[in-house]
Amino acid sequence: MQEKYNAAEIERAAQAHWDQTGAARAVEDASKPKYYCLSMFPYPSGKLHMGHVRNYTIGDVLSRFYKMQGYNVLQPMGWDAFGMPAENAALANNVPPAKWTYANIDYMRSQLQRLGFAIDWSRELATCTPQYYRWEQWLFTRLFEKGLIYKKLGTVNWDPVDHTVLANEQVIDGRGWRSGALVEKREIPMYYMKITAYAEELLADLDQLPGWPEQVRLMQKNWIGKSTGVRFAFPLADNSDEKLWVFTTRADTIMGVTFVAVAAEHPLATRAAANNPALAAFIEECKKGGVAEADIATMEKKGMPTGIFVRHPLTGEQVEVWVGNYVLMGYGEGAVMAVPAHDERDFAFAKKYNLAIKQVIAAEGETFSLDGWQEWYGDKSRGTCVNSGKYDGLAYEAAVDAIAADLAAKGLGEKKVQFRLRDWGISRQRYWGCPIPVIHCESCGDVPVPDDQLPVVLPENVEITGAGSPLAKMPEFYECTCPKCGKPARRETDTMDTFVESSWYFLRYACPDNTQAMVDERVAYWCKGGIDQYIGGIEHAILHLLYSRFFTKLMRDVGLFGEQKLDEPFANLLTQGMVVAPTFYREGEGGKKLWINPADVDVTTDERGRPTGATLKADGQPVVIGGTEKMSKSKNNGVDPQSLMDEYGADTARLFMMFAAPPDQSLEWSDAGVEGAYRFLRRLWKLVYDHAQAGIVTASNSSDGLAAPQQDLRRKLHQTMAKVADDYGRRKQFNTAVAAIMELLNSYDKTDLGDAAGRALAQEVLEAAVLMLFPIVPHIGQTLYAVLKPGADAVHAPFPKADPAALKQDEIELMIQVNGKLRGSLKVAADADKGSIEAAALASEAAQKFMEGKPAKKVVVVPGRLINIVV
Repeated sequence: MQEKYNAAEIERAAQAHWDQTGAARAVEDASKPKYYCLSMFPYPSGKLHMGHVRNYTIGDVLSRFYKMQGYNVLQPMGWDAFGMPAENAALANNVPPAKWTYANIDYMRSQLQRLGFAIDWSRELATCTPQYYRWEQWLFTRLFEKGLIYKKLGTVNWDPVDHTVLANEQVIDGRGWRSGALVEKREIPMYYMKITAYAEELLADLDQLPGWPEQVRLMQKNWIGKSTGVRFAFPLADNSDEKLWVFTTRADTIMGVTFVAVAAEHPLATRAAANNPALAAFIEECKKGGVAEADIATMEKKGMPTGIFVRHPLTGEQVEVWVGNYVLMGYGEGAVMAVPAHDERDFAFAKKYNLAIKQVIAAEGETFSLDGWQEWYGDKSRGTCVNSGKYDGLAYEAAVDAIAADLAAKGLGEKKVQFRLRDWGISRQRYWGCPIPVIHCESCGDVPVPDDQLPVVLPENVEITGAGSPLAKMPEFYECTCPKCGKPARRETDTMDTFVESSWYFLRYACPDNTQAMVDERVAYWCKGGIDQYIGGIEHAILHLLYSRFFTKLMRDVGLFGEQKLDEPFANLLTQGMVVAPTFYREGEGGKKLWINPADVDVTTDERGRPTGATLKADGQPVVIGGTEKMSKSKNNGVDPQSLMDEYGADTARLFMMFAAPPDQSLEWSDAGVEGAYRFLRRLWKLVYDHAQAGIVTASNSSDGLAAPQQDLRRKLHQTMAKVADDYGRRKQFNTAVAAIMELLNSYDKTDLGDAAGRALAQEVLEAAVLMLFPIVPHIGQTLYAVLKPGADAVHAPFPKADPAALKQDEIELMIQVNGKLRGSLKVAADADKGSIEAAALASEAAQKFMEGKPAKKVVVVPGRLINIVV
């Protein structure tokens, strides 16, 4: 064993050993419990960032820990490889998206391997390969035939620069997230997956996920958005049979309707605009901007009257129809009944346009005013109906029941359950994605591609211009013959939303080598009861997780799991916190901020370590200290994992990431913290080196023959074993596990271990410490364990298990307080009763001194911790 810790040399040797022995290879073994640990796979952007390092280190720690606990562990890796960034890179670098993507995959794979993750690389997959997307095309055809995928005109966010549809979350302040162009609303033919058919099950099955953070379950519940209300109609006032339908959860306020608002795309709006240029112009204005509810909620509410009137279904009064920019065609009926007195959005709209506001709910002790909105106006749990005729005096539920019954009697409405969730539009007008396997035939309509013609392969050597998808300009791709009639036909040139690929990849890891089926019986082994641990960012809490749950249910219902009952994909979910770092900038021209990397800045601090100023190293001139924010390219506050590994080694990077903060909380980057992690590893190396120089011995297996301080150390060792196992397994708090091991080694340093019994104890402590740290710092752990136990392999070593006998104490130390202030300590028998503890405390020298002869008014004993004497 060399004296100095050389991270690069140690890590190369350990990784070579793991590769040669196939240490991370996972094979089905029914004789062992399985543990499938999965971190969300990355987009191959070109290089890892610290968020990747943190995410995958968490997964690796759990994988290695459970393997040491005797589980058969699977930890796979792949690449979420389709998507718009590859097309943008192709434009910027004049390189085909496929070439850019595969090159990035190669580099990022090497970075992951450099970090020493125990990944079964034999299961690696990339979603952009025909071998992978063939099977989602195959599933598409089955779902299309079942009606679970269908085609219709859809109102979408259209980016006029990128010529593509944007998801709601890709529209920021009304502009495309990449191009910055003002987004338009358009109606185009779209393919939809009927996720609404599973809305009730997706909602109910959230109760089957106690291993998920409550916050994530609530976010999914709100996104699905189950509402019980009344669907009813306003007949048009022109005496035609036409009706305007709405849905409301507040039918008790129906007598307060003073206008109706429809979306810009609603047929009534289109009709009214035909002879009204001003309204037509307003409708066009409404079509610019996103269709996200978050945008709608914060935008200025605007509207125009249509001149069309409807009749109130209960009173027969005429009510005018307005076009409102806050009404979405894609939600509900594309129309809302407006009750300004009891809906905050309607209230603001009515005040702006001087529309009538009629109070129909009153609450005891509250006064209604038109001066401003008060929360109680819209609280259905408070108040009763007023100014509502026969419904006066009724509370919410009774009023809704009565009104629903009256509407039903008129044939104008009924109670209904409705969901906020809408069917998933999966069409994208992009090139770099999975081709939709449909052929358009003038005679036969839309025909799914037959199995023997799958996969529909995406051409990889194409020119990207940025103006629409190149597939629509490639006759060699879209010209084909109809599979049914043999006539000339046109292949679909839209590709699938990349969320489709990430909605089932975790199942394919179980059987990536199967060329005959999408999944096979190996899913029943690895995914029984769901994937044991899933790890990823909170930003994926809604769409990715919801779509993954939906796909699992779809694949179950198509019969892909056989008799295996798999309703939910992920049994346990850990959402790791962000990696954040300070930001620095200077003002550029026009007030633009020029962001400066923290590595290029010198920071001065006060006596408490708080920043007081910063200067650029290059010129010594001041820079502005910004806030602490998520590491990102845009703020130039990232730290390159590669440079960190080059300077300190992978184990230091891993240790810092696990020690600096609990995994579910934000981690603030600290150069000093990295240095501290590195010092600790050098210290661990030296402790083992010094011990080995004196000769390796057999570890002690009992406390016999140990001096009292040595017994205390052994007790602490086994207490640490128990704590660390709990921290890794149940609590998943790796920072406290590391802290406990550091405390143990501090006690080790302070204990005289020079005699034979002490040497055996030293051996036991060091072996256990190395193995307890192995999941976090496997390279140094592999090396040091082989030094301490020549011929042994840490990969196959069991996790240290606490000996109950070693945890027993004959004596315990209790702190003595007098009037709440610490005054000394007292050793008592571990099984001493409360009375004897009180007596011993009162008689102690510390108590006698500070009680000053006064009698004790009260003695409080906190078992195992302290005695507080009140005088």
